[in-house]
Amino acid sequence: MHQYRIAVVVGSLRKESLNRKLAYALAKLAPSAFTFSMVEIDDLPLYNQDDDANQSASVKRMKNEVLMAHGLLFITAEYNRSIPGVLKNALDHGSRPYGQSVWNGKPAAVMGVSIGAIGTSLAQQHLRNVLSYLNMPTLCQPEIFLQAKDGFFNETGELGDSSRVFLQNWMDQYIAWVKKHS
Repeated sequence: MHQYRIAVVVGSLRKESLNRKLAYALAKLAPSAFTFSMVEIDDLPLYNQDDDANQSASVKRMKNEVLMAHGLLFITAEYNRSIPGVLKNALDHGSRPYGQSVWNGKPAAVMGVSIGAIGTSLAQQHLRNVLSYLNMPTLCQPEIFLQAKDGFFNETGELGDSSRVFLQNWMDQYIAWVKKHS
């Protein structure tokens, strides 16, 4: 059986991030042939083209984790109707030097959770624009905009029953997407 490695990039640094919590819960919905690993982006320096020829160890580590992955899962918060700067910074580092993008051709998916009624819909749309430019085939349907309200997570921090059923369908679609494009 083929094993698939999925690199998960969470666009939030907050320790108690709903999106980080979602990332760990989602990984449990995947079949055993899929392993999910978090790509840490909190230690990346701000992108500066002057550093392309001498990238930091943290940038090299992140880029290697992406290169080794069969697919990407971006789970992002929404800040001021867009993606967090830390996520954009990671995307910029991975795309450089020009012509050497680690993102190129990697199948991806986008989601996020928020306490707001529209979830992270605007951040997701901005992120999809960037991923399109980076030549990442991105799962378009089903779109998923999640509001964290009572019952979304249960008392132990796992997905609530109705959330789990809803997200299992999404995960099944994502798994098929990665298999098709990797």
